[in-house]
Amino acid sequence: MTRGTRSVLGGLLLAAATVGSWLAWLSWETGYRVDPETGATSGPYAVWQVAGCVLTLVLVAALGGWWLGPWLVVPVMTVAFTAAWGVHAAATDDSGLWVVGAALVLIGTAAGSLVVSLAARLLRWRADGGRTR
Repeated sequence: MTRGTRSVLGGLLLAAATVGSWLAWLSWETGYRVDPETGATSGPYAVWQVAGCVLTLVLVAALGGWWLGPWLVVPVMTVAFTAAWGVHAAATDDSGLWVVGAALVLIGTAAGSLVVSLAARLLRWRADGGRTR
């Protein structure tokens, strides 16, 4: 398999895993909840949903960083997750503030995938005795 083919297939698999993470953890949110005693509003996601999604994305970024490299992982994961989140948010938000949320998701996904994929690539480099493949 050529390097270009590996990058294209890896990028497609990485995008599918990233969107799949959003689908599995966050696509089925049930809206905002109001605590009847305090009146506090929370949502639309439960803490465990977000934690599960983040941990799944960390695993995807680490595997991607190890096998494909950060130069591919960061843009693919950032665009794929932001697009998945943004399409749903735009369809369910009447205020237009979903754009602000999408910008924050984009920045957070880019920063997180960069740190995790770089760390995985560094670990691979060390495991290979300082040689690159």
